[in-house]
Amino acid sequence: MVATLPRDAPATVAVIDVGKTNVKLAVATVDGRVVEAVSVPNPVRPGPPWRQHDLAGLGGWVMETLAALCRRHPVATVVAAGHGSGGMLTGEDPDAGDGLALPMIDYEQPLPAAVDAAYRPLAGSFYDRGSAIMMAATHQARQMLWMEMAEPEAFAAARWCLGIPQYWAWRLTGRAVSEATCLGAQSHLWNVPERRFAPIVAARGWSRLMPPFAPAWGEVGRIRPALAARHGLPANLSVLAGIHDSSANYYRYQSAGLAGFTVLSTGTWIVGLSGDTPLERLARTPGMTLNSDVHGRPVGGALTMGGREFTHVAGPDPAPAPVAAATLARIVERGSMALPSFGSDDGMFPGSACSGRIEGPPPADPDERKALAVLYTALLAAECLSALESRGEVVLDGNFLRDPAFAALVAALRPDQSVVYTLETDGVAAGAALLATHTSRTGPAPLSLATPDRLALSPDTLSAYAAAWRARARQPAATATRPEEG
Repeated sequence: MVATLPRDAPATVAVIDVGKTNVKLAVATVDGRVVEAVSVPNPVRPGPPWRQHDLAGLGGWVMETLAALCRRHPVATVVAAGHGSGGMLTGEDPDAGDGLALPMIDYEQPLPAAVDAAYRPLAGSFYDRGSAIMMAATHQARQMLWMEMAEPEAFAAARWCLGIPQYWAWRLTGRAVSEATCLGAQSHLWNVPERRFAPIVAARGWSRLMPPFAPAWGEVGRIRPALAARHGLPANLSVLAGIHDSSANYYRYQSAGLAGFTVLSTGTWIVGLSGDTPLERLARTPGMTLNSDVHGRPVGGALTMGGREFTHVAGPDPAPAPVAAATLARIVERGSMALPSFGSDDGMFPGSACSGRIEGPPPADPDERKALAVLYTALLAAECLSALESRGEVVLDGNFLRDPAFAALVAALRPDQSVVYTLETDGVAAGAALLATHTSRTGPAPLSLATPDRLALSPDTLSAYAAAWRARARQPAATATRPEEG
């Protein structure tokens, strides 16, 4: 039963935000303000035939939670956002269980050696892929080849290859579409600059699996009547094609009227995105990606696992207090350095994986460890900006902004650029919700930005430290001195 809401209540947008670890369902106003959000873990099951996400269980939660949110809010539109390393191979019928022809692969599991060997000669150029060949089963094209080699009969019977957002649009409406930001998020299926499928698609006969394109903001259709009746959902819900999560966050700033900017989002990954980075720079620089904005235009990307690097240095329970200026100055002046990379990802420093170390006097207490971690991740962020050849305004967002020292350090490390930040944490949901008014918006979407505090540290001292850090970060580690956990 759908509750009766006030007739004059302004319409809202429901956003299904699918991350690797958690899935969030949010309701936002059409100008991108999130008014309610609930989340659930996104579990992985062991298989066979591979580790897989539980789409059947998740589907039940999505429908029940969406119905509950529609009873509390005047939801008129539904749109999904999701990470770029998840692909779904579906059958014909969205009501046949979870609709999948084969289970969705957990992209963090190792790829069988035979699949990896078969994939590399098919992968095409950097522009066909949009990135280097990354870890494990990261790319949709690698997942599809694994499926085809391991389960040829089920693969042959499949109907559609869909990104995460388009899968949910198909489940809700029964109509399948392709979309540029999702295919352009290192799927290795789409050449963004030339707006064509990568050669692997034709070479493997996968063209039959690719549905027609729709823009991220395009209405795929209305919710299927049988689905609405089954779950008590409004019968006239409009469902949009959907968008890649980082592209949704980027779109939030585009919608606010920003131009010539670089977004630097922080969390598990530091993700830098810029529409002004030369394409040839992306192809020749380690750690770079080639994404697509909602219009299909190329967007340069830089990726490094900053959140996990932070935890390695600060420890699993970092000091709660913000980093003090005096502590930061002490770290810089005595030359204590955290050098990449502590985790299994090279980031911007090829060959550095699992070689992270502390050089110089080690941090003496939890406050110094946190200060060193904030300084280290600010240097990684500045490295991403340099790799992107960022020249215009820099917008910082995400978890790292909880400590004011991070934004202040990035601003000090980029003295020739304007650096601003936002403390709003729902960028993906906000950007996805703004798609609902893409064709009707008459002015910039609202956005709150602030300027970092000035860093109480000599610019020359910090510049000299950063130059020394950069030189050391590019040298192989003779020994690895890791901070103790605890």
